[in-house]
Amino acid sequence: MEKEKNYVDQVEGRNAVLELLESGNDINKIFITKGEKHGSIFKIIAKAKENKIMVVEKEKRKMDEMAQNKNYQGVIAQVPPFEYCEIQDILQEAKNRNEDPFVLILDEIEDPHNLGSIIRTAETAGVHGIIIPKRRAVAVNSTVNKVSAGAVQHMKIARVNNISDSLEELKKEGLWIAGTDINAKEYYYEHDLTGPIGIVIGNEGKGIGPKIKNNCDFLIKIPMKGKVTSLNASVSTGIILYEVVKQKMK
Repeated sequence: MEKEKNYVDQVEGRNAVLELLESGNDINKIFITKGEKHGSIFKIIAKAKENKIMVVEKEKRKMDEMAQNKNYQGVIAQVPPFEYCEIQDILQEAKNRNEDPFVLILDEIEDPHNLGSIIRTAETAGVHGIIIPKRRAVAVNSTVNKVSAGAVQHMKIARVNNISDSLEELKKEGLWIAGTDINAKEYYYEHDLTGPIGIVIGNEGKGIGPKIKNNCDFLIKIPMKGKVTSLNASVSTGIILYEVVKQKMK
């Protein structure tokens, strides 16, 4: 099956562009603001020259018009389409690392800042890949890339028609599926999260959908001690992923 492509035409911000350059992924062209040749811009220019990538200087007004984010830090890289992978590519990544599969499944995350933060945390936690739905959810775009600080370049992401079907596929491959739910009976640290594992994180407001919840092997929750009874999706993800990391290190 041909990998689906999502057209994201630029990556913005110094760290994100540096990560992109160091990842070895294709870059069509890099634009920098005239007069911005200081600090990490020198490193970007040197790395671009080394990789034979064209660097173009533009007036600040033109750069402001091009930028999709206000804080683009004087640098914009134009890139080819983002390539999503297949679920089997994620499982192969685990085999390549000789590790039990560690997969993150996101149910209708709508905020690109949340998705970017989640990808960044997942990459540092050693997650082999992320599964997102095609509908009613944000795709990988320039905001996601920038917020992830370039982690998008190092993370396998599958975009699927049906999350429930994907959970069944993961189960057949031997993964246990843990869903996060405020009404779960067990706290996240009370359950064994070692071995092949898939963690499901729900929508920022609604949580995990009923059908997907029913498809999970077990549900876990995070203790809530304050008056606010929900956490930002990216914060919840970080807490759960690093509990997996902690348990796997024992």
